[in-house]
Amino acid sequence: MTAPRNSAVGEQESAESTEVAKPHKSVKGSKGARPESRLALVRRARRINRELAEVYPYAHPELDFENSFQLLVATVLSAQTTDLRVNQTTPALFAAYPTPEDMAAADPEVLEQLIRPTGFFRAKAKSLLGLSAALRDRFGGEVPGRLEDLVTLPGVGRKTANVVLGNAFGVPGLTVDTHFGRLVRRWKWTAQEDPEKVEAEIAALFPKSEWTMLSHRIIFHGRRVCHARKPACGACPIAPLCPAYGEGETDPDKAKKLLKYEMGGQPGQRLRPPSDYPGRPAAPLGAAE
Repeated sequence: MTAPRNSAVGEQESAESTEVAKPHKSVKGSKGARPESRLALVRRARRINRELAEVYPYAHPELDFENSFQLLVATVLSAQTTDLRVNQTTPALFAAYPTPEDMAAADPEVLEQLIRPTGFFRAKAKSLLGLSAALRDRFGGEVPGRLEDLVTLPGVGRKTANVVLGNAFGVPGLTVDTHFGRLVRRWKWTAQEDPEKVEAEIAALFPKSEWTMLSHRIIFHGRRVCHARKPACGACPIAPLCPAYGEGETDPDKAKKLLKYEMGGQPGQRLRPPSDYPGRPAAPLGAAE
C-alpha cells in the first residue's frame, strides 16, 4: 500500500520528537487560550486512541465475510446503508455467486433483486459486475493485495480498498467513512473535508501499525456514542479530551439513552460474529436493526 503523504511521523521517528509545526486551535476554544501545538495535538490524538482501545478492545469490521472477495463485495454494498442490512443480504448473494467468475456471469436483473435491500441496487449491481469481471480477466480471479490495483476496480475507491487491505491482507490503512471524518473533525485532528486529505493528515499523527485498528475504534465510537445529530456527550468515555464536548446531550442519564448497539444493551451489526473477538457481546441471528 502506498502511504498518504506526510505519513512519516510515527513511521521513522516518534511524532513527539519532531519539531512543532504550525499551531492548531485551542482544544477548548476559549477566548484568549493558546493554540494547540502540533506536539500537543499528537499527544492528545494518541491518548484518545489508547482510551478507545480500552473501551472497544473487540473493535472489528462489522461486515460478515469469509474471504477477501466477500469483504470487497460487502464493502461496496455498504455504501449508503447499514452493515446490518448488508449482512442480511449477502448470504443469499454469496450462495448464488461464490466466486468472481460466478458473479461476472450473473444476470444483471437477478443480481439487482438480490442486492435490492441495500439501496442504489442498479448502480451497485453495475459495480459488482464490473469488478468481478476485472478480477476474472485481469487478476486471475483473485482480489489483489495492493491499493493501486484495488482502486482500478469499478466501484472501488480508497476507503473500500483500505477496508479490504486492512482486514483481508493485514496491510495497514485508514478507513475514512462518514463516521471517521465526523469524529476527527470534532476532535480537531484535522479541518479537512476531502477524504484523501483527511487520510493524509490523520496518518501523520499515528504509526502505520495503528491505522487499521484506529479506524475500527473511531467508527465504533461514531456508531455507538458520537452520533451525527445527537452525540451522547454525557456518556462519552473520552469527554475530557474532546474539544466538541457539549455539542450533544451532557446529562449522563439522558445521554445513556442515546447509546446504540452493545453500549446501549443491544446487539451489533454482525449476524455471524467471528470467534476471535473476545469480549464482544454476541449478536443473535436475526437481530433487528
